[in-house]
Amino acid sequence: MRWFKITCAYDGSAYCGWQLQDDQPTVQQAIEEGIARVTGQQVRVTASGRTDAGVHAAGQVVSCSLETDLPASEFGRALHANTPHDIQIIEIEDAVEDFHAIRDACSKRYRYLLQDGSGHDVQARHYCWQVPYQLDIEIMQQGADLLTGTHDFAGFQTSGSPRNTTVRTISCLSVERVDRDGCETIVFQVTADGFLYNMVRNIVGSLVEVGRSARTLAWLKQALASKDRRRAGPTGPAHGLTLMEVGYLRDVPPDPPEE
Repeated sequence: MRWFKITCAYDGSAYCGWQLQDDQPTVQQAIEEGIARVTGQQVRVTASGRTDAGVHAAGQVVSCSLETDLPASEFGRALHANTPHDIQIIEIEDAVEDFHAIRDACSKRYRYLLQDGSGHDVQARHYCWQVPYQLDIEIMQQGADLLTGTHDFAGFQTSGSPRNTTVRTISCLSVERVDRDGCETIVFQVTADGFLYNMVRNIVGSLVEVGRSARTLAWLKQALASKDRRRAGPTGPAHGLTLMEVGYLRDVPPDPPEE
């Protein structure tokens, strides 16, 4: 039995999320069907996070184990050729024994894109949250700084899978206005040791409330302290969110020393 680490990207627009669902297209289903075509084996794969319908990925990590003599690089090329055009198999590597994409993850980085005011790029509408009001990113960054560090983020968790703890550590949370193809775009980058269900989208929705002066920094601080989801802001739409990368302390074996 060999263990594999699969790094992939996908446009989530056409999928009902990552996880298998009856009679609904999912990314997991597409990858498992691709593996079956390449190897002739029915296997269950595990992703580092179960992205929701419409959420994208640039560096999702997937683990699986199966019997095959294919070199990892050849396996990767074959799997890429046997998955839909909106899923890219970036790399397949032999992993350490019992490698698990969720259990062994130590960090994740997400990006969220937003366009404000009237300068919207119609071509980006499936990948950016487009809002009609102008946002103050300086005060939004101040709000982001309040959320950075180790906190109980229960107030930013949508009801979902039960967790042993709702304490997470955000190591970086930035809000920046950049030019993307001639159109101003607000880019949120957030890195943490783990995320609760809809945590990033709820944080973005709350920072937008602050940025449009509908709420204050004091309100944001109180929402965090309350641990009550009803006290925080709305959930940002799924299509603005992309899983960028996942960090591991234990994944692939080190290269053998040179002779």
